[in-house]
Amino acid sequence: MDGISSDFLVIGGGIAGLLFAIKASKFGSVTVLTKAASDEANTAYAQGGIASVWSVDDSFESHVDDTLRAGAGLCNRTAVETIVREGPEAVRELIALGTRFTRVEEGGEDEYDLGREGGHSHRRVLHAQDLTGREIMRALGEVAHTRHDIRMLENHIAVNLLVERDTKGRPGACWGVYALEKATLKVRKVVARATLLATGGAGKVYLYTTNPDIASGDGVAMAYRAGAAIANMEFYQFHPTCLFHPAAKSFLISEALRGEGAILRLPDGTPFMKRYHADAELAPRDVVARAIDSEMKRLGLDCVYLDISHREAGYIRDRFPNIHKRCLSYGFDLTTSPIPVVPAAHYMCGGVVTDLMGRTVIPRLYAAGETAMTGLHGANRLASNSLLEAAVMGRRAFVAARNQIHGDTSATPEFPEWDPGRAIKSEQRVMITQSWDEIRRLMWNYVGIVRSDLRLERALRRIHLLKDEIHSYYWDHLIDSDLIEVRNLVTVAELIVRCAMIRKESRGLHYMIDYPAHDDAGWLHDTVIHREDSLPPVSTSRRA
Repeated sequence: MDGISSDFLVIGGGIAGLLFAIKASKFGSVTVLTKAASDEANTAYAQGGIASVWSVDDSFESHVDDTLRAGAGLCNRTAVETIVREGPEAVRELIALGTRFTRVEEGGEDEYDLGREGGHSHRRVLHAQDLTGREIMRALGEVAHTRHDIRMLENHIAVNLLVERDTKGRPGACWGVYALEKATLKVRKVVARATLLATGGAGKVYLYTTNPDIASGDGVAMAYRAGAAIANMEFYQFHPTCLFHPAAKSFLISEALRGEGAILRLPDGTPFMKRYHADAELAPRDVVARAIDSEMKRLGLDCVYLDISHREAGYIRDRFPNIHKRCLSYGFDLTTSPIPVVPAAHYMCGGVVTDLMGRTVIPRLYAAGETAMTGLHGANRLASNSLLEAAVMGRRAFVAARNQIHGDTSATPEFPEWDPGRAIKSEQRVMITQSWDEIRRLMWNYVGIVRSDLRLERALRRIHLLKDEIHSYYWDHLIDSDLIEVRNLVTVAELIVRCAMIRKESRGLHYMIDYPAHDDAGWLHDTVIHREDSLPPVSTSRRA
């Protein structure tokens, strides 16, 4: 079987991965492995923008305070201050690499248009109209494809990390990954001296999500199997406003609409957010999502409505051209009437535990972006801090990886070729689709916006059964990406439920009927999980 070797391996092709790859290509060979086309990443679906202190009216202190407030006591202050302060430099690099953020005329000057979203006290969100992620991907993709030392390995899905094991089976260093080539259904070794996990989130673990189909938590699942520490998976952010339409596939309606004055209303036109928070529509996302969920359950509604029709029609079309066009395609006109919206799974605030250089507890393995847990988000991510974290941490992980392999003369260990075992072409596709659907539905019903001990216990019992079924089927029929993804999904589902069962309180995105209050005395720390047979417990530090 043919293999690939390079200095750096990036698994995932979003903002964190491509920034890392572009910078690393000046110091060595780089392989970027993507499970779909190289421009299909979570980053591409980010509408709102990237939060960064840019205006003289703003300050690092204000951005830090807003982030800490949204994180409900669990943010790591050092991580917040570091990432916020390095934000402008990261944005300037994105601009230098060709990203075209929207500009406006202000007082005769051509300035970047700064948006404001929920939880922010100032306008600090740079955006490219309402397709910011797509624009960033365009710019970074164009640069990456011109670098001769970057090999783009598209339509490959990572299966397992190549990790050394000692005589007791404990993990050593990571040297790359086994990857399935979708076209040939062959598994090859992709070897590297430094590996970055930048696989994005896991929204497909829920029935309704804003994420693309590729978001199946592959990085978290692989890292967990390899022995890395995983933390805070109970904090899954649900975006409050996705278009409610059977054909829309949970099309995201950016928080920027609420930042520009959109109002949430009941079917009779009554606004309701003031009853839940003083900031109304600009309250943190967890508050807004729970408020919508509460109103839908209280009144038996299928959806609520988002109304920005009181703003000037030309402004709406110019500021939100993509959202306006997509809504029109489903028969809704933002400029004249409210549109139906519901919450959907959006962002994974937990993930693979890293330090502020992107290092995991496994040597030579790094993580950045949504896959990683740096401590920036705490119990709830502040709007548009995700692209900020991905950009800053992609750059920082590169520095650590470059320093690690500089002058490194370690011999690459020998890893066996992939053993397909008894794998045969399966005609029982219904077993995969049934498992996939069941995981997503039980997670939505039992481990969604509102949880309880009983719901979590039922979810975990069924997940264990599914895990056993998938494991048995996996070893007999590993022939395609669907089975690999469902294997990862059930692992992520288990991690979310286990973290949720550990935390006996309500905080941020984790709301428990049985424990409705914060408990700072007992739970002002991260929820950390590791494979019992791989690593000693990871200490949980109290937050500043």
